[in-house]
Amino acid sequence: MTISATFRGSAPAPGAIASSAPDDAEDLRIGPPPHEKGPLVWLDMDQVELDAAYDQRAYAPAAENIRKRYRTMSEEVRRRLGEPQRCAYGHSDIERLDIYPARKADAPVFVFIHGGAWRVGSAFECGYPAEMFVNAGASFVALDFITVDDANGDIGLMAEQVRRGIAWVYENVSLFGGDRHRLYVGGHSSGGHLCGVALVTDWRKEFGLPSDIIAGGMCMSGMFDMKPVRLSRRGAYVQFTDVMEDAMSSQRHIDRLRAPVIVTVGSDETPEFLRQSRDFVAAVREAGKPAELIVAPHYNHYEMGETLGNPYGPNGRAALRMMNLAG
Repeated sequence: MTISATFRGSAPAPGAIASSAPDDAEDLRIGPPPHEKGPLVWLDMDQVELDAAYDQRAYAPAAENIRKRYRTMSEEVRRRLGEPQRCAYGHSDIERLDIYPARKADAPVFVFIHGGAWRVGSAFECGYPAEMFVNAGASFVALDFITVDDANGDIGLMAEQVRRGIAWVYENVSLFGGDRHRLYVGGHSSGGHLCGVALVTDWRKEFGLPSDIIAGGMCMSGMFDMKPVRLSRRGAYVQFTDVMEDAMSSQRHIDRLRAPVIVTVGSDETPEFLRQSRDFVAAVREAGKPAELIVAPHYNHYEMGETLGNPYGPNGRAALRMMNLAG
């Protein structure tokens, strides 16, 4: 019988097993829970390990506290910048976006796609990066879109709305003084997945727009091949089909990639999120297209998301550099 667990902090005494740890260590455990190794499901992982590899909470102690900071920081930013412009990009109630305009005309634009395992999240709680972008001379746009539960398990519908939101920003950028030729897109977590899907969109075929409307993409802590995701616990609420798995796997459609891409991930994220990031960048480079991988030491998944609002953090610094706004 194999019992495995990893704890952050002092090492257990020799011969001790994880279950003998004190109760307060439960909040510090990193990785899958102690269990007997089962049949392999994906690579060297059994079902318990694969499920944990697609559940960031298993690798990120105090995750909820960090998510609460997203909301409070967003509230503080709105107090300083003022309420964003709220615009509709589609016909349904959820198809709305928040615009934090730059202070000058013809400014670059960063469109942000929030994460939340495709199930939660909102533009309202993801306004915290806006201050950094506005202070650097850019507009910040945060998208709202349907959740996978409201979409009856169809993440393809989520991707359609994200694409529609990006297309709306491109076509209406003059409403807030943006430069359509400097439109950048980024997303974190499941938003990083949707960002990858947006980057391989055929904009001419689907929207009648130029094929290169996106000047650069930044996929933060995302997923790029849906096969292992489908095999994980996430497959219980995403109604995967073979067609959906293929269409939502940006790594399989790199031929449609037109923009340079930066992929970021924290070293303390799950093994699958690390592997997915590395494999996607390797595939893009193999196709002869520009891609950069940033692995930020000692950051977990939620901490990486938080750094998008920090010009000196791994995500904030990378975004400003991508947009040629770094000091």
